[in-house]
Amino acid sequence: MSDPRADRAAFAAIVLAGDRSAADELRAHTGVNAKALIPIAGVPMVRRVLAALRAAERVADIRLAGPAEADLRSDPVLAAAMDGGTLGWLPPAASPSTSACAALELVPAAQRALLTTADHPLLSAEIVDAFCAASLAEDADVTLGLARYELVRAAFPEMRKTVLRFRDGDYCGCNLFAFLSPRGREIAAFWRRIENQRKKPLRLIGLLGWRAVLRYRLGRLPLDEALAGLSARLGIRIRAVILPYAHAAVDVDSLHDFQLVEAGARATQGS
Repeated sequence: MSDPRADRAAFAAIVLAGDRSAADELRAHTGVNAKALIPIAGVPMVRRVLAALRAAERVADIRLAGPAEADLRSDPVLAAAMDGGTLGWLPPAASPSTSACAALELVPAAQRALLTTADHPLLSAEIVDAFCAASLAEDADVTLGLARYELVRAAFPEMRKTVLRFRDGDYCGCNLFAFLSPRGREIAAFWRRIENQRKKPLRLIGLLGWRAVLRYRLGRLPLDEALAGLSARLGIRIRAVILPYAHAAVDVDSLHDFQLVEAGARATQGS
C-alpha cells in the first residue's frame, strides 16, 4: 500500500532542540541536562513534539537539531529512533538560527520544510496539518504561524506571552515556520541578524522605518501591511497563517510556563 503522505505535498520537519545557554532555570529546577528532555507529565517535551509530527499526514521525515548526542542517547526511545534511521539528528549549532540553517542545508532544495521547536509540548498532528495546508494555499516563500491573543488568553489566562499588536488584532507566535521555496530559505540569514530581538516587536517593526513604528505604536499598522513591507525589504514573500488553536501558541520558555503546562497535562491525564 502506498504512503498517503507521498501525494500530499509532504514536508521535511526540523525540530530545534538545542539549549540557548549553559545556565537555565528549567534545567536547574528539573535536574535534566537538556531542556528538550524535560518531562511534561512524565514524557520528555521533544518526544511529544516528535509524536505529533509522526502522526501528521503532511510530514514525510523528521530531523532533530540537538540536543548533544550524549543527552539524546540518555533517552532510550530517541536513541533507538536515531539508530533505526527513523529520526535524523545533527548536533546543535551556536544558536537556534544557525542550527536552522545547518538543518535546512540537509533538506533537498525542491522539498518544503517545516520548522518548529522542542519546547512545544502541546503541538498536535491536527495543528501541524492545518498549518501546512494553509501554508500551501498561500502565495508565499515563507509562512509563520500565529494565534489570536484573545484565544490564547482565554485558554491560558496565567501564561505570559509576547504579544504582537496590529490594527486588525493582537497575535502570539506559534513557533511554526514553513519554507516553501528555495528563496524562502534565505530568510534564515535575516533571522541570524534579529535573533536576539525576537521578543521585542517594536525593534522588529523598526526595520520598516519610523513611520511604521509610529503606526504600530498607535495601533494603526495592519499585520498584512507589516509583512508586505518586510517582504519587499528582503525580496522574500512572507505570509502569516492564523491558527484557530490556543495551544499552538504555548511553548515552555520559563519555569512559570513549565508549571502551568505540567499541571494542565497532569489534570488531563487524570480526567
